[in-house]
Amino acid sequence: MEKIKVIIADDHPIVLLGVRELIERDPRFCIVGEAVCSKELVELLKQQTADIVISDYNMPADSPYGDGLKLVEYLKRHYPQVQILILTMISNQLIFTRLYELGVVGVIQKNQLHTEIELALNAVARNEKYCSPEPLRTSVVELTAAMDERLASLSPKEFEILRLFVAGQSVSKIARHQNRSAKTISAQKNSAMRKLDVHSDQDLMTYCLKSSVFN
Repeated sequence: MEKIKVIIADDHPIVLLGVRELIERDPRFCIVGEAVCSKELVELLKQQTADIVISDYNMPADSPYGDGLKLVEYLKRHYPQVQILILTMISNQLIFTRLYELGVVGVIQKNQLHTEIELALNAVARNEKYCSPEPLRTSVVELTAAMDERLASLSPKEFEILRLFVAGQSVSKIARHQNRSAKTISAQKNSAMRKLDVHSDQDLMTYCLKSSVFN
């Protein structure tokens, strides 16, 4: 039987190694490429046919293909035949919902990698979607009900902008990579801050760190 071809993309060498070792244990699959950024991933897909891409949600943002939702949208538009599994530490159900709407076949929590990867691969081999169990919050600070409600009120675009901003990107850089105006990005960032009831960039950083929303 022909093996299922897999490409792995993650900017952390230890994660790449761990995923590779887990996949290599299963004779149904073979790894045909590895990438450490979205640019390398897309270059691989241009040269090498693949059945599955297993990609980190957060990757270096200096690639023209971005990461997160932007990368998934690009892959589904240009390589619709490829099934996508996402690796992440994010536990925002809004983003999970959007990823499944875009067509990913599964989302795997990195802190559950060893227990979930086999389940996810089994589901994909059967042409089924893999739904991860409710992710465990690992923060020492319990999220309050108010935090949950506020975070849930963010749109996927607002959440994505905050993720990139907290990761250290400026509004102008986010706008450039998202192919949108700085005015639009700034307005969506400000809208997200109002929903979270924070009034400064420092308060925003503190809020996100306290809630461990981006881990």
